[in-house]
Amino acid sequence: MLSQRLNNLHPYVPGEQPKDRVYIKLNANENPYPPAPQVAEALVDAVKAKSEKLALYPDPDANELRKEIANMLNATGGVLCRSQSQGGKCSPCEKDKIPFEVTPDMIFCGNGSDEVLSFVFYTFFESDRPLILPEHTYSFYPVYCGFYKIPMQTVPLKEDWTLDTEKMLSLAEKNQSSIIFANPNAPTGLSLSRQQVAEMLRQAPKDKVFVVDEAYCDFGGESCIPLIKDFPNLVIVRTFSKSLSFAGMRLGYIVSNPDLIQSVFTVKNSFNHFPVDFLAQTAGIASCKNADYYAGTAKKVVEERQSLTDFLKSKGWFVIDSLTNFVFAKKEGLSGQEIYQAVKKEGILIRHFATAGIEDFVRITIGNHEQTEALKKILGEL
Repeated sequence: MLSQRLNNLHPYVPGEQPKDRVYIKLNANENPYPPAPQVAEALVDAVKAKSEKLALYPDPDANELRKEIANMLNATGGVLCRSQSQGGKCSPCEKDKIPFEVTPDMIFCGNGSDEVLSFVFYTFFESDRPLILPEHTYSFYPVYCGFYKIPMQTVPLKEDWTLDTEKMLSLAEKNQSSIIFANPNAPTGLSLSRQQVAEMLRQAPKDKVFVVDEAYCDFGGESCIPLIKDFPNLVIVRTFSKSLSFAGMRLGYIVSNPDLIQSVFTVKNSFNHFPVDFLAQTAGIASCKNADYYAGTAKKVVEERQSLTDFLKSKGWFVIDSLTNFVFAKKEGLSGQEIYQAVKKEGILIRHFATAGIEDFVRITIGNHEQTEALKKILGEL
């Protein structure tokens, strides 16, 4: 009774969701801070004053939300942790200023960046040539390749854990292929500069889409949004789940040139005409209007990340310097599985990957100060 397509699927495995006891969850790269208070207020007000909206289909194109996302990007430069906040308003630091106005027709919204990525894979990647991606990166990319029958060619990371951009470009040119990678990358936490990405774009096939996944950019990377005007084949995927404390509601978006955005709308309207519901749109709009709050929480995450990194290094751990809301680390003499189990026994969940080449590492989400201190105590005794 089952299709052959189903038999060939290899589903994504999310971070462990505890059922048997209460844990401190530092395993899924969630934000340790709640959304801005105005978000909950907007949701309560919407349900009380506009409860009839729950019985009606939402705006299928999320126009007001797209407008507010564009405003937020213009105000922050796409990097919350470096944006300046004064009087409840944000302004980008000099290096993050976008040299043009991001407009709503450059934005597409979906149910989390995973759904957005699904639309990207269907819209832009071919079944007759391999997609080029790093060997160690977001593990949903291979899942979507299998789902849409897109061949892929993975490129090992270099010895310093950075992307082998030369090899990726060589394969893209050879096959006239698209490229996708997370920047900053997961699980390593390292990031290419905007200039490095621009150099890749200059050498990559101009008639193939080039995708940069900026899920973690708000914690210290350099957004590539300023490159969109010069490179019309650039597609940037972003999410509310990490820096905007939205993992429980699901909201992701694309930033690209309007022509490519319209192509994604064609795919969306052939699959689900109303992907972002009324409440998610309401909460997303309120989040964007309170970017100064999230700039503050992003700065706190960066401070705790540095504190944890310094602590681990002082205890002899190898830690890759991260620009995300997590660190990727290992300890000589201990396997990643042993570290994971020891920490779990003490009531904290972190992430361990059994993947060859990174099996000795653990990925640790940055928590709030109390959570970080509790984790330090456990790790310091290993």
